[in-house]
Amino acid sequence: MSKNTKVRTSITMSQDLLSAVDKLAGEYHSRSELIETVLRLYVAEMKHRRISERDIEIINRHAEKLNKEAMETLEYQVEL
Repeated sequence: MSKNTKVRTSITMSQDLLSAVDKLAGEYHSRSELIETVLRLYVAEMKHRRISERDIEIINRHAEKLNKEAMETLEYQVEL
């Protein structure tokens, strides 16, 4: 199934959220388009956040070694 194939689904949400969606949906062709756009943005943000968290974990795991290397590099610098 390609990513552009549409599948009918059903969701349940609170009335106040549905009212807010309806107010915003006027800028889109439909509620579905608005919800799909918002979910795509959310999924992309979560993917980016997980990558960032993984990168931070890797940096933290090697922080002591990286800091030592940085300090050694600074020791070799000539004062201007």
